[in-house]
Amino acid sequence: MAEIKQKSNLFFMDGSDDTPHEECGVFGMYDLKGGDVADSIYYGLYALQHRGQESCGIAVSDTEGCKGNVACYKDMGLLNEAFSRERLEALKGNIGVGHVRYSTTGSSVRENAQPLVINYVKGVLGLAHNGNLINAASLREELAYTGAIFQTTIDSEVIAYVIARERLNCGSVEEAVARTMDRIRGAYSLVIMSPRKLIGARDPYGFRPLCIGRKDDTYIFTSESCALDTIGADYVRDVEPGEVVTIDSEGRLNSDRSRCLPEDKRGRCVFEYIYFSRPDSYFDGVSVYKSRVLAGKYLAMDAPVDADIVTGVPDSGLQAAIGYAHESGIPYAQAFIKNSYVGRTFIRPGQESRVSSVRVKLNALREVVKDKRVIMIDDSIVRGTTSDRIVRMLREAGAKEVHMRVSSPPFLYPCYFGTDVPDKDELLAYNRSSEDIRKIIGADSLAYLGIDRLSEVAGGLNICTGCFTGKYPLNVDRKVNIK
Repeated sequence: MAEIKQKSNLFFMDGSDDTPHEECGVFGMYDLKGGDVADSIYYGLYALQHRGQESCGIAVSDTEGCKGNVACYKDMGLLNEAFSRERLEALKGNIGVGHVRYSTTGSSVRENAQPLVINYVKGVLGLAHNGNLINAASLREELAYTGAIFQTTIDSEVIAYVIARERLNCGSVEEAVARTMDRIRGAYSLVIMSPRKLIGARDPYGFRPLCIGRKDDTYIFTSESCALDTIGADYVRDVEPGEVVTIDSEGRLNSDRSRCLPEDKRGRCVFEYIYFSRPDSYFDGVSVYKSRVLAGKYLAMDAPVDADIVTGVPDSGLQAAIGYAHESGIPYAQAFIKNSYVGRTFIRPGQESRVSSVRVKLNALREVVKDKRVIMIDDSIVRGTTSDRIVRMLREAGAKEVHMRVSSPPFLYPCYFGTDVPDKDELLAYNRSSEDIRKIIGADSLAYLGIDRLSEVAGGLNICTGCFTGKYPLNVDRKVNIK
């Protein structure tokens, strides 16, 4: 969701602040029997909390009630901070959309929280968006010059306005969504609520995940399949890249695939497999857990080293470490203890404090690493701001050697599609060799996953490798402000 960057006093972590971050998670639900859906949306979003911790929201409506009567609540923080039992009970309706947000760019303020609810001449739309448009600025200017008044700084509002305008010139809201897809460019998975329909749509390249679930007479759209498990729903299938899926009041599931691209043109974000998604999710039919284990296996095959134990940096490095251990025959060990009571956001210690922000989240187990040669697996090195501290932590706990293996290739280029990968000048690997980086982080050796392994990790599906190669699935304006 592109916007203007504003400094914050919050520090983002999940093991460190040196991992890529993703924007958000979406969840939509339609109970055809008329039952309230807010509780289930809440728990579905809980399963997606890892995708965004800055803000959250739920909007619901009663399909048998007055058109346009939408109840919505959204706020900053985690779900359990924003929603009380009383707030959930006030959200009455059998159709709804929910959202958890992490802003890759721009201010983190309540006004930018989702879902967005807009009233227009044809009724009301509730929209939740995961992704990033690369032509949001030009569309926003075009809309502003024709009278649009924006209440937020996110590109999701641009999408909502375009849908509303297209709806004035066509026969249905799903057709308006399809026409909007002809105008917007970039990454997006959308869940849209109209007075009588629930719609899911995914960009033609398939950057971001979106799947369909069902529980009795209730249909669900969600970013990850793990959210279906949480509420006891069955996985039906993924929304195809470029597809618009509509669920109407009769329970019909209608599909428009006219904008789908052939498989060799698609560009799923490989970091859904390596880092973003929960390991118990499936992305386009591929197990995220197996993808990470496979990445570790390939690291062991391509970059072996003599050592006593293999360990992973929690959480996304753990499965790759298991794969490395199985392939190499070197025992896997838990070398880090993670503080489960620290969220991904907390106030950074002041300049006068000597408390390491990494140690607030992690600590090394001396009994495990003392006098050992340790292979440490992490999912990525972006800016390199914390890898050196984690290596130092192991050494201070008594490790004789620390060999770092990374389950992704080196980041060399920015991402324009919703992953918080900065401009190349901020990337540690830009204009540096692996040996240079090894010296900077203080490891005894360093190796990355090879580019040629990525497609295998993703189950042979076509993926976007732009942040590693500079070659993107669609042409981008390199002047797009991604900061």
